[in-house]
Amino acid sequence: MSGFRCIAPWSVNRYAIEKSADVDGRIAGVAPNLSSPNAEVFDATGMVVAPGFIDMHVHLREPGFEHAETIESGARAAAAGGFTCICAMPNTKPVNDSATVTSYIVERARRKAVVNVFPIGAITKGSAGEELSAIGAMKAAGAVAISDDGLPVMNAGVMRRAMEFARSYDLPLIQHCEDLNLSAGGDMHEGAKSVRWGLRGIPAASEDVMVARDLVLAELTGARYHVAHVSTRNAVAMVDYARRQGLAVTCEATPHHFTLCDEQMAPYDSNYKMKPPLRSGCDRGAVVEGIVAGTVSAIATDHAPHPGSEKMQEFERCPFGIIGLETAIGLALEELVHPGKITLARMVELFTTGPESVMRLGRGTLAPGAPGDMTVFSTELSWTYDVNLSHSRSRNSPFHGRTFRGGPMATVVNGQIVWRREG
Repeated sequence: MSGFRCIAPWSVNRYAIEKSADVDGRIAGVAPNLSSPNAEVFDATGMVVAPGFIDMHVHLREPGFEHAETIESGARAAAAGGFTCICAMPNTKPVNDSATVTSYIVERARRKAVVNVFPIGAITKGSAGEELSAIGAMKAAGAVAISDDGLPVMNAGVMRRAMEFARSYDLPLIQHCEDLNLSAGGDMHEGAKSVRWGLRGIPAASEDVMVARDLVLAELTGARYHVAHVSTRNAVAMVDYARRQGLAVTCEATPHHFTLCDEQMAPYDSNYKMKPPLRSGCDRGAVVEGIVAGTVSAIATDHAPHPGSEKMQEFERCPFGIIGLETAIGLALEELVHPGKITLARMVELFTTGPESVMRLGRGTLAPGAPGDMTVFSTELSWTYDVNLSHSRSRNSPFHGRTFRGGPMATVVNGQIVWRREG
């Protein structure tokens, strides 16, 4: 097996992978001028070497929707995006609501994935919001959290019981915050643009109402509660208030929600349709401020692949979601670091120790003995994203043709280079 040795933990000239049977794919040491006579050496001059990046919110579609994505193809896309660990949401077919499905994902990832894949189990059976899943059995099989992502748990009584179970099993509960009674039939953010285009709106209040309800329940139960893909000004403010009150509450932001707003949408372009929808410029600014202030714990892509046969329909008919694994680092650098909104160290934190603090995977560090996961990226590389060259099986991205300053250069998983930029 392979160990990992790194000269220094942020900006380095070179790092080396030492082939050694006694370190078993773990970090052997971090220090200046390490000698590794038996190593494969990657020249990282002018690059940044960081702990392996974690995406805590990914849809891999397998089992059931392999035409959109598989565990294998999604893992390749993650590696090309600089991610060493991804957490797979349960909205598969069948839904990951049992130890059987959880075990299938774990075993399939072990055989096919080039990155670490951690399954997230469903809160309720079939994600129907009515009866709790076998949470303990799923945890024993490898589930690292519970969520009905894509669907909110509408029944407050069911959510209370789910939080109590999550607390007893020491699992985070991740909620897609949406009141379906307020958002029913909506296709984009409710605002001037939706009226102008004649599209049904999804009000910001549909997210705010659910966040408010769940925070009350989180205080009641003491559960570790996480708001997925936060997108509104009020939701960010409520999470900030809850954290200040000492509740175990966290949230994540997606690159598309801190980059785009509804005013930037191309008319009726289905690549801009996602849920939560792209909000107002004010909401987008609040998400960025939440990142700056530390309210947002993690950047997560909500990578949601759909094939062209489904996505390239009329805006009202096509499914919600975009792919995002391969553009996340580029967008974080372009939108947050280069404009001086956050430091480079803060960006790395949002991809490493931030999601690790929520998911507790035992990753996201360069400490000796830790898994040999590393993300190597450039802050200056100029490159253009061509969605047709994506490692994903799907092509639904609004960032096709965008030129970035900075992006991933190499991805190391358990001491092995699993992806490197060519050319």
